Amino acid sequence: MNWLSNFIRPKIRSIVGQKDVPENLWQKCPSCEGMLFHRDLAENMNVCTHCGYHMKISIQERLALMFDEGKFERIAVPNVPQDPLKFRDKKKYVDRLKDAQSKTGEKDAIIVAFGHIGGNPTVIAAFNFAFMGGSMGAAVGEGLVRAAETAVQKNAALIAVPASGGARMQEGMISLIQLPRTVIAVQMVKDAGLPYIVLLTDPTTGGVSASFAMLGDLHLAEPGCMIGFAGKRVIEETIREQLPSGFQTAEYCRDHGMVDLVVSRQDLHATLSRLLSLLMCRQIDVPTGSGPGRGSSKAGKNGSSDVLAAKAVSAGVAGAHATLNQLGQQVELDIESLTPANEVGDVSQDKRRVASA
Repeated sequence: MNWLSNFIRPKIRSIVGQKDVPENLWQKCPSCEGMLFHRDLAENMNVCTHCGYHMKISIQERLALMFDEGKFERIAVPNVPQDPLKFRDKKKYVDRLKDAQSKTGEKDAIIVAFGHIGGNPTVIAAFNFAFMGGSMGAAVGEGLVRAAETAVQKNAALIAVPASGGARMQEGMISLIQLPRTVIAVQMVKDAGLPYIVLLTDPTTGGVSASFAMLGDLHLAEPGCMIGFAGKRVIEETIREQLPSGFQTAEYCRDHGMVDLVVSRQDLHATLSRLLSLLMCRQIDVPTGSGPGRGSSKAGKNGSSDVLAAKAVSAGVAGAHATLNQLGQQVELDIESLTPANEVGDVSQDKRRVASA
């Protein structure tokens, strides 16, 4: 058999030729274990075509997905001291930062960008989970504060996209102080009468979920993402009880009132466009009438309450703000006097807050 393997096989290989096949052409879905071709997966925004499982995407892909035509302008985040505590465990914190910066090409775990969604000016503060698990330190806190300041300056909506394991342990108390700082930043946006939306992605846990991530006017979430503070195992060991199936998932949080909408990645841009048009009081097409022959019309002066309700239905958030309904029973709201948040008018700040509540 030596002449077959030593002479015949090399001759056949030299005639036919052997092509190197890349190893990353196929990817297995972590949920259904189905095999996915890399081009099909990329075209479907890293969502499994078999079961709809949402895999992680890069922060650049997420920003391009959310903004109109994928166009946006990055906002510089202020520099902070990299290792104020000179922290070291098995590895120096400075070395961990350098490794993460080399791996991701970013300075820290957050990117702030300005653009338009559905024609509405919007600032997005998105976490990069590939950078030390998206942990929140001083740089991330500065990024969120800068995002809030930019939103107020540009009269734009603010969208936070957390993907984090919580506060960064290597910065100790400095990382924990970012929790109240981000809460104050969010309040600054709300005081300006501007919308604040949170898009929860996998995972949103720890100090991030204990601060700005749960303070949105609206909470959206990707299907199946993990949302919570402590992990499931820690909770079970603490309370010594078995937690229900699906605990801490986006669907579980929606069913229990912590999340308003669970939105698939393919529908995210359209949903955000409708929501921002509603919250920024821009005119959008709304269905009128009933049945197959219904048409569409612009928001006008007649039947403004019905039009506002139709906008809420078309945006998919009917009933998301029960507070507004309760206020409507106590205070007679003049819908026509409400000025859009991105236009100049003589409307008081109190009325703007009610409009964006």
